[in-house]
Amino acid sequence: MNIQFAAPCLFGLESLVAEELREMEAQNVRAENGRVFFEGDENMLARANICSRYSERILLELGHFEAHTFEELFQGVKNLPLENWIGVYDAFPVKGHSLKSDLFSVSDCQAIIKKAAVERLKSVYNISWFEETGAKHQLIFSIMNNMVHLFIDTSGEPLHKRGYRPEANAAPLRETLAAALCAFSRLRPYHTLYDPTCGSGTILIEGAMLANHIAPGLKRHFAAERFEQLPERIWEEEKERAKSLEIEANGFMAYGSDISKAALRLSRENAIRAGVSDKIVLTHWDLAHFRPETERGTVICNPPYGERMQDRQEAAKLIELMGKMFPQKRGFSYSIISPEETFEELFGRKADKRRKLYNGMIKCQLYMYFK
Repeated sequence: MNIQFAAPCLFGLESLVAEELREMEAQNVRAENGRVFFEGDENMLARANICSRYSERILLELGHFEAHTFEELFQGVKNLPLENWIGVYDAFPVKGHSLKSDLFSVSDCQAIIKKAAVERLKSVYNISWFEETGAKHQLIFSIMNNMVHLFIDTSGEPLHKRGYRPEANAAPLRETLAAALCAFSRLRPYHTLYDPTCGSGTILIEGAMLANHIAPGLKRHFAAERFEQLPERIWEEEKERAKSLEIEANGFMAYGSDISKAALRLSRENAIRAGVSDKIVLTHWDLAHFRPETERGTVICNPPYGERMQDRQEAAKLIELMGKMFPQKRGFSYSIISPEETFEELFGRKADKRRKLYNGMIKCQLYMYFK
């Protein structure tokens, strides 16, 4: 069965999502702003959910069409084969968004799509009332430039919720973004990773999982596991496949430090839950005491900044300190994510490369130093 999918992601991560999906053997992979479309079979649905490090969800596309009026929206949805994926008892709530389109009222679009879905399924199942007591098939619509895409969410909880971090520090970095920072920094299984502002340990944990090829979704469940339309075997098959790709990165080690003892306690607990505590060493000290333990290292950090935790003056002092503690040194690279527009001036030198990223709703740059 050939299924159309979409993987929404944080802006700036589209290339990583597309690359990893191709490595998973997905077909017709094509990236857009904030999402990547691809095709595959039932196993690909499970594989993408279990293995994607950088996607926020895996959506199954029911169809797409152009609509400028509510009538066109109604008829467009009513013409889609919803019964292929929504059973007579399944729940099918509706949510979504509309951008740069004639149909700009999200609540009205929700109501029209729900009504059209009910009418379609009524005609197929010959019933007038849907109890919706079965598995939840969340309908998600996207209307952009008057093009409507209708999806079913197969993930449930967002994919950045790996399951190892029930608690976090005051300003947690999303797991998908932490994994992306490691990928952009070209972290390898033989590297030593450092995060001297580690907080609850997300960069360290995602780095260890990436280095050891541990699939991020192995320890969680997904909405589509309850879909009667999918064979149960695909989930076990894909978990076994993911486990077979794991490696023992004996050359990898991660060192984290933080000024907060509470944050380090969370880091330790999270690393244990993620199964990578043997790859991570944690120390209680502040950035001024940063001393690498090895001759080579990959430093990646998400320091506190004004918009998140500290006031901007304190954040600026921290960047200045980083410039002193992260000298140009053969064998070392540094990647720092920050929204501070004068970062390079404060740090003391121009970045060798920059990438525009978003940490939540905060527009940031990833400043990379490797020369």
